[in-house]
Amino acid sequence: MPWLRKILFLLFVAVTATPAGARLSLSGPLVQGGLVTGKSDSGVKVTIDGAPVRVSEEGYFLIGFDRDHGAVSQVKVVYPDGRIESRTLKIKKRDYDIQRIDGLPKRKVTPEKIDYERIRRETEAIKQARKQDDPRTDFLQGWIWPVEGPISGVYGSQRVLNGKPRRPHYGVDIAAPVGTPVKAPADGIVTLVHPDMFYSGATLVLDHGHKLSSSFLHLNRTLVKAGDRIHKGDIIAEVGATGRVTGAHLDWRMNLRNARIDPQLLVGAMPAQKSDRNKTN
Repeated sequence: MPWLRKILFLLFVAVTATPAGARLSLSGPLVQGGLVTGKSDSGVKVTIDGAPVRVSEEGYFLIGFDRDHGAVSQVKVVYPDGRIESRTLKIKKRDYDIQRIDGLPKRKVTPEKIDYERIRRETEAIKQARKQDDPRTDFLQGWIWPVEGPISGVYGSQRVLNGKPRRPHYGVDIAAPVGTPVKAPADGIVTLVHPDMFYSGATLVLDHGHKLSSSFLHLNRTLVKAGDRIHKGDIIAEVGATGRVTGAHLDWRMNLRNARIDPQLLVGAMPAQKSDRNKTN
């Protein structure tokens, strides 16, 4: 599909040039949904659009662009000697698909009053799981697909559920049979395991450091517990069909601070399918 080829191309050309004399390097796609890794000197202080972000002892930090991020982003680095380096990043706008999903139970599309308190508690639990701001840099090791299979839902798509427009989809859906093993896409620490959330069913959150996390939704069952140290490739759960779904699949989502990241931009083309079959759910 043309949009996917364009996005993958951005992975190689987004941030490659470093101005002469600069001690700041950036690597990653400058596009809505993109994740950029920054590297500078040890001891620097970094702000992104005026907000301070964590910097590792080695000088690494992360920048994330939400689905509807504006046209520019400002990076400012203050060195220990007082020198300041600024960079204005131009963020590429994306076009998003409209996905129509019918056949969902009415209560999953329009919750009843009795469901609202449960949804509020579960939303707060997810927020707490994503609050961890750990100095670990597990994100530096690279990424793998947690499940291989047809892509049935894409990041950013606007969903129409049973004919009613809903909020955008912020993950990538991978169709697979119930019970298919789910692997950790990178090292991390488990910050949430929930057996049955209203929308997402059995849910697991894995923290990769610097407030970057992966969430795995609609699971059949989880195989780890909160606090477990996980390594890339470890089996952490099974694909399921729990929560608001029409069939078995894994919904993989990623968050950096308040930005929702597109996981596909980290892992590239699906190994099990090089075609562009990624429109149906």
